[in-house]
Amino acid sequence: MGKRGRRKKQRQKVIIVSAALALAVMAGLYIAISFYFSSHFFFRTKINGWRVGGMALSAAEEKVGDSVEDYLLTVFDRDGGKHHVYGADIECSYVPDGSVEQLLKGQKPLQWLGAVFSPHDSEVPITMKYKEELISQAVEGMDCFQKENITKPQSAHIELGEDGYYVEEEIPGNKMVLKRVLAKVKQAVSDGETSVQLTDEDYASPKYTCESKEIVDTINRIESYENATIDYEIKDYEEKLTKEQIREFLTVDGFDVSLKEDKIADYVQALASKYNTYADVRTFHTSSNDTVEIGGGDYGWIVDKTAEAEQLKADLEGGKPVSREPVYSQRAYVEGKDDIGNTYVEIDYTKQHMWYYKDGELKVESDVVTGNINRDNGSPDGVFKIVYKDSPAVLKGEDYESDVTYFMPFAYNVGIHDASWRGGKFGGEIYKSSGSHGCINAPLEVADAIYKDIEVGTPVIAYYREEVELTAENARISNAYSYKDPEKEEE
Repeated sequence: MGKRGRRKKQRQKVIIVSAALALAVMAGLYIAISFYFSSHFFFRTKINGWRVGGMALSAAEEKVGDSVEDYLLTVFDRDGGKHHVYGADIECSYVPDGSVEQLLKGQKPLQWLGAVFSPHDSEVPITMKYKEELISQAVEGMDCFQKENITKPQSAHIELGEDGYYVEEEIPGNKMVLKRVLAKVKQAVSDGETSVQLTDEDYASPKYTCESKEIVDTINRIESYENATIDYEIKDYEEKLTKEQIREFLTVDGFDVSLKEDKIADYVQALASKYNTYADVRTFHTSSNDTVEIGGGDYGWIVDKTAEAEQLKADLEGGKPVSREPVYSQRAYVEGKDDIGNTYVEIDYTKQHMWYYKDGELKVESDVVTGNINRDNGSPDGVFKIVYKDSPAVLKGEDYESDVTYFMPFAYNVGIHDASWRGGKFGGEIYKSSGSHGCINAPLEVADAIYKDIEVGTPVIAYYREEVELTAENARISNAYSYKDPEKEEE
């Protein structure tokens, strides 16, 4: 090989050695830089928007924690209102939770060169600590906890309006439960959150709402009572216990619904006063084709007030509309406004005459002899009814005993019967001097005809055309229209 060839070979060797050295230096530098990035963040790295490229862990954490100085927690209430807690007011400070360190450990140092051309952004929670007494003060100081801004919740309740009972809806209010709100705020601050949303669970709630069982049950109870209307079956009348009247019977005290006994008693009394015909003064069209006024006696309808009140309460408790008669303790022979009807016995004491009608047809009439008015034995006047029938019968008094074939009493110990001892003489003025002890003496054939046809309960209308005063015991007991109490008369 010539001298020229040797020099060429030496130059090549120098070039190769130089290149190898350069590569070694570059590799060493790359490794050195890689080692650097094992404890420092790659260039062009951001955490939570902060540039931390080239920073060691402590410096990066400090940089990330810089945001605490301007920390603001927004508390959203359920109505969309905003309330604020400032980090400075509660002396917040950043407490690394290892998230930044994890990012650093997650780097692959040998890939640092690629990171130069590929920026990397990361987010980590800003976990913080605060002073306990200051955060409590901050929350308590929010405007939503100031007395003038608080509307307390009000429970739904039942009211009585013009159209009946109704539910006054609850008022939710805006009163927050401090303990619950404070717990949420503390957690949000600890987690570095910038906002927290309050929900219904953070507010004081009304004890009762429209849907509460107590409210619903009470309204249902009221409606059940009000639905128990009663159509009274009274001929010729329309009488109904309406829901508006029932409403007056109710006492609603909270969730307790009860019946007013006194109001029910008043209603039943009004019912009795309206429909009782017992001893009513009536205008009666006589067989003589005129009219007389007659009251007293024991005939007519009587509402049993005690039994009716109990039945009414039972109907109300039943909760359903009812159609029924009032509860009567005594019924008249005929239903309707004219409860005498067209089957009755009429006795005109003044004319000493008696008529018996059945279904509007005159069956029999006759002169009679009634009680001796001059001996204080005047027959009781009024509207009565046949109490029973007896045949034969023995009539007994203090100073007499008489056998009769037919006896049909209608007042106390007073009745229609045959009187054979009269010898066929009836009517006229006999009753004034030789009248009975109060009974109505009739011819045998008349008593026979009436006895065989008349029913127990048939009305008996007996009257005087002149003013008389009856003081006998039978007149008092039978509630005679013309009875006068001797003792009161003396007074």
